[in-house]
Amino acid sequence: MTTAKWTESWRLFWLLSLILAAMALGLLFATGWTTEGYRLVIRATARTSLILFLAAFAASAAARLWPGAFTHWLRRNRRQFGLSFAMSHLIHALAIFTLWRSDPDTFWRLSNKGSIVSGGIAYLFIAALAVTSFDAAVQILGPKAWGWLHWAGVWFIAISFIFTNGKRIPVSSWYALPVTLVIAAVILRIAAKQRRRGPAAT
Repeated sequence: MTTAKWTESWRLFWLLSLILAAMALGLLFATGWTTEGYRLVIRATARTSLILFLAAFAASAAARLWPGAFTHWLRRNRRQFGLSFAMSHLIHALAIFTLWRSDPDTFWRLSNKGSIVSGGIAYLFIAALAVTSFDAAVQILGPKAWGWLHWAGVWFIAISFIFTNGKRIPVSSWYALPVTLVIAAVILRIAAKQRRRGPAAT
């Protein structure tokens, strides 16, 4: 009898969710349930969300281009990484909401209506992708509609990551790193798609 691994399937999802929750609570208890504490959680979950999204976004392409134990593990658990990304961004949203309720002046200094609209659309996609991440959803929506929803959702989220981080590069050059990582993942997916098609007939 084999022992279920915490690095596989739903155990992996729950492990990542517990780590995310512990991280957020740890930061708040360490810094205080204050504006700075909420902003720290917002920044931390922005980073964890990016990492988890990239793991799900690039998993299949990486496995196709560089087959191996690690890339196959990524592809095998890409659903769990996607749902863990949704969990990370849920915590991110709760921190933003709490900041808005506790310190609206700081919230509006850091945000605007445009970013709220674009962020709201991204969250609708994240929620839709999370709800339809189960096999039953494919049967309810149909393979074609399900495919279009997930295609549009992941690409909108990828572009959102590029835009939201790219506009902050003038503030700090460190924001170029997440932009570069997402662009690299996009190139990876395109390259994997080209390989799957094979060389053009001559």
